[in-house]
Amino acid sequence: MAIGLGELSALAAALFWALSVILFRKAGQALPPFELNLFKNLLGFALILPTLALLEGWQLAEFSLEELGIALFSGFLGIAVADTWYLRALQLMGASRTGIVASLLSPFVILLSFLFLGESLSGRQIAGFVLVMAGILLVTWRANRRSVDTEHIRKGVFFGIGAVFLMAVGIVMVKEILETRPFIWTAQIRLTGGIAGMLIYTLLRSRFAEVRRNFAKPLPWKLIIAGSFLSIYLSMMLWLAGYKLIPASEASVLNESANAWIVFLAWLMLGESIGFRKVTGLVLTSVGVIIMLLA
Repeated sequence: MAIGLGELSALAAALFWALSVILFRKAGQALPPFELNLFKNLLGFALILPTLALLEGWQLAEFSLEELGIALFSGFLGIAVADTWYLRALQLMGASRTGIVASLLSPFVILLSFLFLGESLSGRQIAGFVLVMAGILLVTWRANRRSVDTEHIRKGVFFGIGAVFLMAVGIVMVKEILETRPFIWTAQIRLTGGIAGMLIYTLLRSRFAEVRRNFAKPLPWKLIIAGSFLSIYLSMMLWLAGYKLIPASEASVLNESANAWIVFLAWLMLGESIGFRKVTGLVLTSVGVIIMLLA
């Protein structure tokens, strides 16, 4: 497989997502996961509007009602619910354990793509996938399991597995629409579904006052805005571009490199330790990605 725009998009999405995770970690517990997700989604919606006007124009592309419904529901699952649960898992059990659970994204996407899209991986691509998974496990597994409360780990694993499964469902169900309809319009419709779902939830639970109070507190806005920009605009656009241009199963494996990037950037930007085990894991992940690219 030649290295093309789809492969580069998937890898760049992983890097920008890792950067956003580091920034969110630096921001600490400033905002609850729901409010943080809502803010980043609203910012992404505002940023995509001028991009949409510049590149594709304001006239809505010809989506059928079924396609609109699928794209909106995909956004609700993959953005409103999955991203909130991912941030909740990150809060409960930290980046390393969340990275382990997030490694399930590729198996989920591969399984769903096999079941619903008729995709498959070659032998060399499967070997690359195994190396990527092995490297991720090495760089994310912690020996000091008791450093986090057992109940937090249990809840974090639940939210993490649920998050990556819904991410996989959301991207697989919109894959064909990404391939046949204008890309940025599809991204914005998904984001609209995510925001609408969160606002409806806030209304039904009568949480507007609570959300407003959380936003009124002193917050590290520079970190939150930068992390949101990287995650919901740059990373999401490149992530969707990867799934548009190459098979979903391949894109999902290349996206897994984000977990290794998180460990490396945590060492570089946060001063966290990085030992032989983590370096070995990074090497394995890099080799796996290269095999995926060249298979």
